[in-house]
Amino acid sequence: MRNALDKLRALFAWIQGYISPVFVLLLCASFILWYIVKLEYTYNAKYDVSIDIDGERIRVPCYIEGQGSTLLGYRAYMRKQIKISLSELKYAVEEKIDEQTGEVTESYCIIDPQSLQSALSVRLSDVNVLSIGSVPPLPMPELSAAADSVARSDGKKANARR
Repeated sequence: MRNALDKLRALFAWIQGYISPVFVLLLCASFILWYIVKLEYTYNAKYDVSIDIDGERIRVPCYIEGQGSTLLGYRAYMRKQIKISLSELKYAVEEKIDEQTGEVTESYCIIDPQSLQSALSVRLSDVNVLSIGSVPPLPMPELSAAADSVARSDGKKANARR
């Protein structure tokens, strides 16, 4: 380790004889200013958004457009999940039925990508959400139980009317 440190000091001393420290300082300053100027342009980027939909957590890839400084802030500082209620989204319930028993084994909530994109656009107001990737289906065990109870109560009402 000491040998590598001695070689690094020798290299620094050799470079210092040819390059002025003021030149290195101004080169660093010019790079920083160039980077700040470039951050004011509009860029497109892919960003994975963490979403909490009524307790179910998913990650959805999004293509967003915004100012470079805003996009850099999202990449560096936004680690929180965006909470969206299922009632704000358009969705369809897909149920898997056991062929032998005829009972519902699993139910999934298939979310409409356009409604999710609209909900994300409202919450990410300083960038434009251009498109979103594939949305994984959400397992919804309590939704199928609620649908069964509604269907049973509708059946009881229909029988009472007759």
